[in-house]
Amino acid sequence: MDDALKKRLAPLREAIDEVDRQLLELVNRRARLAQDVGVAKHELGGEDVAVIRPEREAQIIRALQEANPGPLPAASIRAIWAELISGCRGLERGLTVAYLGPEGTYSEMAALGHFGHAITAVPYPTIDAVFRAVETSETDLGIVPIENTTEGAVSRTLDLFFSTPLQIAGEYSLKVHQCLMTKSGTLDGVTRVLAHPQSLAQCHGWLNQNAAGLMREAVSSNAEAARQASLDPTVAAIAGELAANKWGLQLVATGIQDEAHNRTRFVVIGHHDTPPSGNDKTSVFVAVPNRAGTVHEMLQPLAENQVSMSHLESRPARTGQWEYYFYLDLVGHRLDPHVAAALDGLQRVAAYCKLLGSYPAQP
Repeated sequence: MDDALKKRLAPLREAIDEVDRQLLELVNRRARLAQDVGVAKHELGGEDVAVIRPEREAQIIRALQEANPGPLPAASIRAIWAELISGCRGLERGLTVAYLGPEGTYSEMAALGHFGHAITAVPYPTIDAVFRAVETSETDLGIVPIENTTEGAVSRTLDLFFSTPLQIAGEYSLKVHQCLMTKSGTLDGVTRVLAHPQSLAQCHGWLNQNAAGLMREAVSSNAEAARQASLDPTVAAIAGELAANKWGLQLVATGIQDEAHNRTRFVVIGHHDTPPSGNDKTSVFVAVPNRAGTVHEMLQPLAENQVSMSHLESRPARTGQWEYYFYLDLVGHRLDPHVAAALDGLQRVAAYCKLLGSYPAQP
């Protein structure tokens, strides 16, 4: 570095160092205030007061994004404050979150992205086990995949929502960047490629073109595929870079998903009802009698009350009383008057209606 550049950069770096010191002072001031909030909750609200307030955290981040003059983008504001809130929350009480493991899954990435790194993220072998962990209060919350932009709904998650007492408390959308990895970093001697069924489907075209000779096997998660690849040089895994780092694998190829903008949406599951945040979604299961025109009747209350629907998915019913039930994501909170009226109308026309929760839309 020449002397002219050093001379120009020196005052800028000194200014950055001073701003960092000011930020550190403010961050610790915020942390002390968070501790005061925790003390007040304990003294006035008792032990049952929730350590996490999804609507409050969403409001904080959304307000900062709206006030942000730049140059930082809104996504960076969200990431920074998610970690800041996470650290402050951890001073009040540690939060445990169940996710589909093992370590290195996209579910773990979603848990850390949504809640920040100041949590105890606990891996479970199946989506069923994540639900059970939260239902039995082994963990405070869980996070599970519910839909993918390429492959659609995650059927097992939807089926479990049909019978669980848990509610949806939040959502997190994660960009899926699929990678092929092995112990050696090549496909020499490799005979099989392992991945979660949805990941195999998301990379179908790439595999046909570049690894057609490999036998494809579905496993419970991409991180499980990476774990097995770390033990067997004849196995390749499809997973994210986090899994490669966790399991000591080398990347053969990156970005092998067939759709460049592939994303997976996750939902947070828990026991607590979430108050309105000002920008919310409501999820519901509905089943209607098997006769002509009933789907139209189901949607009519939404149109009459001007409630938008962001997602509609049908699932085969298991009761024998109807053929399908429908999963709906509605825009708005169940306490919003127009959403409440629409839900009222749904209950009148439906053979079965189950509210899965209202929760903040991702800021």
